[in-house]
Amino acid sequence: MFNIKTLNKISKKGLNLFDYSKYCVDCEAPRTDAIILRSYKMHDMEIPEGLLGVARAGAGTNNIPVDDYTKKGIVVFNTPGANANSVKELVLMSLFISSRKIIRGIAWTDELIGKGDEVPKLVEKGKSNFTGSEIKGKTLGVIGLGAIGVMVANDALSLGMNVIGFDPYISIDAAWGLSSQVQKADSIEALLAKCDYITLHMPLNDSTKNFINEEKIAMMKKGVKLLNFARGGLVDNSALKRAIDEEIIDRYVTDFPSEELLGAKNIVPIPHLGASTPEAEENCAIMAVNQITDFLETGNIKNSVNYPDCAMEMNGETRITIGNRNVPNMVGQISHVLAENELNIANMINRNKGDYAYNLIDIDGPVTENVIKEIEAIDGVIFTRIIEGK
Repeated sequence: MFNIKTLNKISKKGLNLFDYSKYCVDCEAPRTDAIILRSYKMHDMEIPEGLLGVARAGAGTNNIPVDDYTKKGIVVFNTPGANANSVKELVLMSLFISSRKIIRGIAWTDELIGKGDEVPKLVEKGKSNFTGSEIKGKTLGVIGLGAIGVMVANDALSLGMNVIGFDPYISIDAAWGLSSQVQKADSIEALLAKCDYITLHMPLNDSTKNFINEEKIAMMKKGVKLLNFARGGLVDNSALKRAIDEEIIDRYVTDFPSEELLGAKNIVPIPHLGASTPEAEENCAIMAVNQITDFLETGNIKNSVNYPDCAMEMNGETRITIGNRNVPNMVGQISHVLAENELNIANMINRNKGDYAYNLIDIDGPVTENVIKEIEAIDGVIFTRIIEGK
């Protein structure tokens, strides 16, 4: 029986996919095999005994101590693309509200309560204060062409915009889905100089923190609209506010408000609504559950942020999974242990991701704990599991 713990409210459409003859969700148990969460902050949380995997029902994993978990052999999953349509729709909406003073106009109109029959005339007189421009024919720059960025780029084309994309690390799957009409920027500098609108769709890490800073703002067209539905830390807020005062940036729409942005001129702070739709929550939960069950039952890894994707059909009587540091001769040492114990390998796969690697090894026959101990004694091995074939 696998024990699953949830740290947030997870959609029933996902949780109901668990086979309750093999899984117990949020039961009192001495060990926890896997955790599913959304935005719960795990950094100060004690790691449950026996934890094998953590699935974030969403794309960002900043709320999970990924580095610590990697060293402890805990596989961390996310669900890229599951909430992409929800975020994309909010980005498209923001193209309009950054162009037309819709929010201000609505707030002003609400102030006309009590004016009675004067309201229509006051509206006609005051509407000139809330004029804006159309997005058709304007140029949108999409920085980051993952699942969301590709959808935004394609739909912006359908709205009549010219679209320029930049992503030096675009995946093959994303490239297949991107319209051929999206222009490729040879450099970030080229994109920033041409665009009337810029939307960010990139991860937040040490290399992208404050990606939009004074230097990059200086490259932008005057009056540009900047949209951020990726992560708040991508934008240097001090540089942003100076750019607004200097009328370089006309509007900033973000799904990641902070204290210094609230009530600020020409900033539209949205309360992190990107994935806040029932459909997105259901899709993320379904993907998270499917990934966790596949990992627990077969050892297959898909959409992990700390260990490589690695999957194959089970071929032998027993499967050994091994996570290790990505160092030379690791596969050779493991194979030597198996050969010394007269175990025949039916099939195997090894994949690496940065400093870490993962192995799936199917064996024709049973595997004893002594064999596993010998493998675990190899310098660089972080974790092992035995999975009985079906």
